[in-house]
Amino acid sequence: MGLVAVRFDTAGAIAEDWADALLGVGAIAVDVADARVDTMIETALDPQAEMALCRWERARITALFPAGADIDAALTGAGAAIGRIAGSHDLETIPEDDWVRRTRDQFMPIRASERVWVVPSWREPVDASALNIEIDPGLAFGTGSHPSTRLCLQWLDANLEQGASMLDYGCGSGILAIAAARLGAGSVVGVDVDDQALRTSRENARRNRVKARFMHPRSLSSSAFDVVVANILAGPLGQLATRLARRVAMDGHIVLSGILETQAEALVSTYARWFNIDVWAREEGWVALAGSRKHEHG
Repeated sequence: MGLVAVRFDTAGAIAEDWADALLGVGAIAVDVADARVDTMIETALDPQAEMALCRWERARITALFPAGADIDAALTGAGAAIGRIAGSHDLETIPEDDWVRRTRDQFMPIRASERVWVVPSWREPVDASALNIEIDPGLAFGTGSHPSTRLCLQWLDANLEQGASMLDYGCGSGILAIAAARLGAGSVVGVDVDDQALRTSRENARRNRVKARFMHPRSLSSSAFDVVVANILAGPLGQLATRLARRVAMDGHIVLSGILETQAEALVSTYARWFNIDVWAREEGWVALAGSRKHEHG
């Protein structure tokens, strides 16, 4: 049976309500994304929020229905359930046996750094001798396809010392924590405000046979780490500066990513209070900052 994809934008605060309502009227699956992703006004998820899914200012809803479904009736029913009207929407017909293949065909193995490849489970590794991390695209950010993720992986590959402890703040899919464990880190912890991200990270760690713990930030102990990596966005990084700095051990390192080149100078200035920090590398308009702890602020 074929499928029909229905897409429309809505206020981020009610995106989760729409997702639940659409599933309730027969949608096979629903995806929620930032409507402004990959633009200069991309909105960061609120790092202090209890649930991250619905914190975008504008969200894009994509719902899959069986071919032949009454889409207008489904949208009306879902809207009535939450007291909203969907308004204008786009439709796309997806051939019967094409939607899984077409989705999977978009994702190929990615060489993220000198030694690290990110490989979907349905693909064979390009280099069997490489450090291949199995990550499937899903609900949590982090497949190695975004420059900000690759920059972090490159830093870890080039600089992570054997046995070092590492905190992945905003772990998403868990890819950075998993890579750190595979590269020889000691204690590895990932935190995220999104429960789905934590579930995905734990499953990915299991599939990659690594030991890493994933938890909500409020469950994190007062420990400091040799390396703290935060691949989120510039706004949250600025807000979290004091909190992240406290997590870096004496002589430790911090790596910040998800930063546009135009935003780097302000963040360098913010974090210079605690770190000798600067732009470490850049790719496609994105940068990663890396710094070492200043002794006088221990």
